[in-house]
Amino acid sequence: MKLEHPFKPAIFLRRYKRFLADLQMASGEVVTVHCPNTGAMTHCMVAGSPCWYSSSNSTKRKYAHTLELITTSTGHLACINSSRANALVEEAIAQQLIKELTAYDAIKAEVKYGGEDSRVGFLLSGANRADCYVEVKSVTLGLKCGQGLFPDAPSKRGTKHLRELIAMVRQRHRAVLLFCVQHQGISRLSVATQIDPDYSQALTEAINAGVEVLAYKAEVSNSELTLVAPLECLF
Repeated sequence: MKLEHPFKPAIFLRRYKRFLADLQMASGEVVTVHCPNTGAMTHCMVAGSPCWYSSSNSTKRKYAHTLELITTSTGHLACINSSRANALVEEAIAQQLIKELTAYDAIKAEVKYGGEDSRVGFLLSGANRADCYVEVKSVTLGLKCGQGLFPDAPSKRGTKHLRELIAMVRQRHRAVLLFCVQHQGISRLSVATQIDPDYSQALTEAINAGVEVLAYKAEVSNSELTLVAPLECLF
């Protein structure tokens, strides 16, 4: 995904009130921007580190800029805009870059499904094939050893999505949990049991029920974001 407008450089100062961050622009001005990440962003918030942001001309926005890329505590680049994960996965599916998901003719995004008022990232369909429900999760928590972890904070919503995927398998559909790893320092992925034991247990139950788990790594820069290769999952 080549960006029409490359992200602009700044210095990260702090994040607060969950969805706000202060950046020091190239001019030296300190500006409050939107932080599009609901997680803890563990190891992603280093005061004084290089970061990059996008800008919008919309008059409906309170904050014109959005924090996109950040330099983590391990010195690696990570995309903390979790909404980018779905766009990356959609592009990769359309270009048949995810080999496990190449046998479908149609893709629909944000489809209502399940019994708990949920929306799945993507619904894939094809002739003579069971529908495939794909839930996408963005990963930005990485350790120095190259280990990636999910989630980075307790996630009741994530656990609910696992229950919904299990229900789809029981209805004879295909269900896939796809981790989009937007952290350049991560080489393998596992569940963060110590952060959210309920999610860890639900993930084990989902795998045992037949939910497929995939992880793909994204290359990120200020001008392009691209899903490039599968990663090892230690679940």
